[in-house]
Amino acid sequence: MKAIDIPFVRHIGIEEKSNELSLDFNENVLNHINTIHASAQFTLAETQSGIHLQSLFPELEGKVIPVLRDAQIKYKKPAQEKIIAFASADEEAIKKFKGQFDKKGKSSLQIEVKIKDINDVVTCQATFTWFIQKI
Repeated sequence: MKAIDIPFVRHIGIEEKSNELSLDFNENVLNHINTIHASAQFTLAETQSGIHLQSLFPELEGKVIPVLRDAQIKYKKPAQEKIIAFASADEEAIKKFKGQFDKKGKSSLQIEVKIKDINDVVTCQATFTWFIQKI
C-alpha cells in the first residue's frame, strides 16, 4: 500500500504531486486558534517520511514491513497557509542501513522532514526512525 492511500491520510486531505506531499489550509484540519492542527502536521510529516523511505529502497517494496519506531517533532511557527513536506536522509546512515539490512534482514533508518508553508516558512521539523524487517 502506498503511504498516500492510508485511510487516515486521505481523510485529512493530504495530496501528492511528484512525491511531494501537501496539506491545504481548510477548516477540517484547524485547531482552536485557527492554524493547522499539530496532529495534521505530524501526519503530513510522518507520511512524507514513509514515502521518502520507499523512494530510497524501491527494490524492497512488498518484501519488508516498515514500522515507525520513534518520532521527534518540534513546532516552529503557526501553519496559517498551505503546507508542504520535504524529506531527507543522511547518506552515511543509508549506507549503514543497507549493510545491516543485507547482513541481518532488519535495520533502522532515520528520515528528517521539514514542513514549510507556501511562503517557505518552516512550521515544524521532525525526525522519524523507521524499523524495517524482511517479511
